[in-house]
Amino acid sequence: MDEASFNALAETELERIEQALEAAGLDVEVQPGGVLQIEFNDGSQMVINRHAAAREIWVASKSGGFHYRPVAGRWVGTRDGEELWSALARLASAQAGRELDLRRD
Repeated sequence: MDEASFNALAETELERIEQALEAAGLDVEVQPGGVLQIEFNDGSQMVINRHAAAREIWVASKSGGFHYRPVAGRWVGTRDGEELWSALARLASAQAGRELDLRRD
């Protein structure tokens, strides 16, 4: 996948993520370059961004850093194969201290 195709795909996914996090009641700030910065009530943060050189979406959370690649229409974790959306729900829920329902629309 070339860089332009990756950037378009990642931008669409980041917009969906932003909408889902906001719908779940989280405070999402979009930084330059499409970087999503989520602030939780305890002051902790989560950062989600694209990394064009690696063709991945990266998530930095209280639980650690995670990388996801596009595979057959899904974003899949490079370490464990976990799907991005289930990982985001798990990580954001843990950080928020409550169960969050992140719907992928």
